[in-house]
Amino acid sequence: MLILTRKEGESLRLGDDITVTVVSVKGGNVRLGINAPRDLAVHREEIYEKIAEGDGNSVSDDG
Repeated sequence: MLILTRKEGESLRLGDDITVTVVSVKGGNVRLGINAPRDLAVHREEIYEKIAEGDGNSVSDDG
């Protein structure tokens, strides 16, 4: 696992098409902004696990 340190407003790139930006850090929460191609699915880990288990029909990943 690669571990990086980023401050608010700083970004990292994954390949040519994906940018992850630290939007804010408050208390124990970090808000990330993700720019990725629309055909690439981006999910929180717990949502991805439900989809992988086959429970994806009733799952929403709105934030």
